[in-house]
Formats: sequence, structure tokens, C-alpha cells
Amino acid sequence: MRWRVAFICIHNSCRSQMAEGWAKHLYSDVLDVYSAGTESYPAIKPKAVEVMEEKGVNMQKQYPKTLEALPNAFDVVITMGCGVECPYIPSKHREDWGLDDPSGGPLDAFRQTRDIIERRVHDLVDRLKTDTL
Repeated sequence: MRWRVAFICIHNSCRSQMAEGWAKHLYSDVLDVYSAGTESYPAIKPKAVEVMEEKGVNMQKQYPKTLEALPNAFDVVITMGCGVECPYIPSKHREDWGLDDPSGGPLDAFRQTRDIIERRVHDLVDRLKTDTL
């Protein structure tokens, strides 16, 4: 079975991009992965790209997108704790991961966020596979 998952943030430049990167890297066999932001932004944060590359995850082909670029419906929509109300996106399940934004912080803050997202992506797929969402 395949699931369609969207990771949503404000600028789609850091946390949601890391989640997209992990999900594609680890679970492209079972997930169709998207990410987007509620506002446009010119580029992914360089530190986000750097810390993902440390773990072998290449995000070079990823870029910030807005919600308008998303397909119509998802199995799961994950918001990243952005402090904004995300417009309605049709989905079977929705949750907020409540992550602090490391933007503007040291590289270690990006690493901590990266590692939390990796664990949560694993957990999400485990819950999807066992139908425990």
C-alpha cells in the first residue's frame, strides 16, 4: 500500500523540507511525499541542506513550494508547529509535530531538529503500516 503525505510549514524552507527529505530517503517505496508552505520563500535554508547531507540525505532537487502546488487530497497532513493556522487540506489524518524552528540558530539546533524529524517519520510510517493513526 502507498500513502500520500504532506508536510506543511510557513516558508517550506527548513522543517517541512527536512521531513520531505527523510520521508523520500527512507520510505519512497510506500510514501508519495510532498511539502509546502503557507507563504512563499526563495530557497531552502543552507544549514538544513547541510545537516541532511551529513546523514546522506540529498535535498538538492527540493525547493520551497506554496500550498497551491499541492495535489487535492492526502492520507496524512503534518504541520510542523509553525504557529499559524494552516488552511484546510483534505486528508484522512492530520497532526501537528510542534517543532521549534531552528532558523537563525546554530548548526546544532538544525541537527537536533533533523534527528527529531527522522524519528517522527519512522513513527509515522510504523503507525501507517499498523493502521494505528
